[in-house]
Amino acid sequence: MLNHDRTDGVTEGFGHTAPARTGPARGTARKHFVLDTNVLLHNAQSIFKFAEHEVVIPLAVIEELDTFKKNNDERGRNARQVTRALDRLRAQGALFEGVVWNEQGGSIRVARCGAHADFSLDLDKADNRILGVAHDLHTSGKRTVFISKDINARVKSDALGIPAEDFEHDHIAADFLHAGYVVAKVPGEIIDELYDERQLRIERLEGFEARTPDGAHALAIEPVANQFIMLVDELDEHHTGLARILADTGAAIPVTGPRKPVYGIMGRNVQQTMALELLLDDDVKIVTLTGPAGTGKTLLAIAAGLHKTIKEERFDKLLTARPIMPLGRDIGYLPGDKDEKLSMWMQPIFDNITYLLSTRGSHVDERPESRTAEQRLDQLMATGRVVMEPLTYIRGRSIPHQFMIVDEAQNLSPHEIKTIVSRVGDGTKIVLCGDILQIDNPYLDAQSNGLAHAIERFKGQRIAGHVSLSKTERSNLASLAAEIL
Repeated sequence: MLNHDRTDGVTEGFGHTAPARTGPARGTARKHFVLDTNVLLHNAQSIFKFAEHEVVIPLAVIEELDTFKKNNDERGRNARQVTRALDRLRAQGALFEGVVWNEQGGSIRVARCGAHADFSLDLDKADNRILGVAHDLHTSGKRTVFISKDINARVKSDALGIPAEDFEHDHIAADFLHAGYVVAKVPGEIIDELYDERQLRIERLEGFEARTPDGAHALAIEPVANQFIMLVDELDEHHTGLARILADTGAAIPVTGPRKPVYGIMGRNVQQTMALELLLDDDVKIVTLTGPAGTGKTLLAIAAGLHKTIKEERFDKLLTARPIMPLGRDIGYLPGDKDEKLSMWMQPIFDNITYLLSTRGSHVDERPESRTAEQRLDQLMATGRVVMEPLTYIRGRSIPHQFMIVDEAQNLSPHEIKTIVSRVGDGTKIVLCGDILQIDNPYLDAQSNGLAHAIERFKGQRIAGHVSLSKTERSNLASLAAEIL
């Protein structure tokens, strides 16, 4: 696969392009990357990510950007940023001839698509005109690569004999994604030392091999902040221990889980115990939870949020949000005001809170037992202790002293995740939940979504923690369905 992560000499913003100059690029490996519209809509800085090579933008792409520029979503924002960047480059030279923008000789050029007698695709379609530009370059003998996030477009490019790749600059290797914990087989006395001394120096684990939770890959045990280590006795697999690495100490402490139910919830497996450990730690400001449906990601996060907000009063309110991304065909416009429209999208959140406010959580609620869970939820929302909001209007906000949960975060792009997390104010804790294998956003996949991006970027940070849950605890039927369907 081609590596599009060559950023040495690449500008990070659109306002700092180097003066145009003429002359060939250094070296003999210069390539011509033809970018599809969806690449620019996915990452507005993609045109500056190819270092010493030439980026070719078909004129049809400019036309398609024009149709997106009025949108109020991220695609509209990216379309406007790319257009402004090209306008600045236009002031430095003729775009149809190519403008060199960095010291390595990297250039950006807008190309027309001519008529082809030997081109088998219908040029009345914009996608085919974009491929036509790549075809022109390829047949002229230039080293051409077509870059697109559209699988069908890449297949057509390959059928034309043109090398095609996905845009990989912000890709995360999903198969090697940080799981939040490792499994290590050690002598039994090390496990005893962990609990007797109430800590374990990481140096004591040197020389022992750790493996990923699925056992597929061997790893070195490193002092990664807030990573968990499952210790298994070499001679007795039933003799186990669970430790969590503390930041900046080089030591791990034993994890036993909460002694009392958290709004009626106790960890049903070791992964849920890890998740609750992070969710209830006020020093961990951002927690990411991944896993398939039924593993308890959202339920654990809401239970911890209610506990910290209502019982301990560490936060002013519990704010829950999820992206507006339908599964299957959209049913169209919804009637009512903002809250009434939002209630349909937030129904999974309502279900979880109602479940926690039922008889399971009633012992921590001072309201009379005669009140139903729905009445308790209405009261919490009326007093502003529980707030449900869309992510649409989060730009420009500051969110202090709140326990914030973003559900279905796998449907957000890396830029959207950055926008959300950067809204977090003083005293706020944010939890990102999702399943990177169930993505409804047509522009994202398991490697390019914002949740995977956040997990990898925050790995090892003192105030961040992650757990990947795998065991379904919703019901026996749900567990069986996840296994066999």
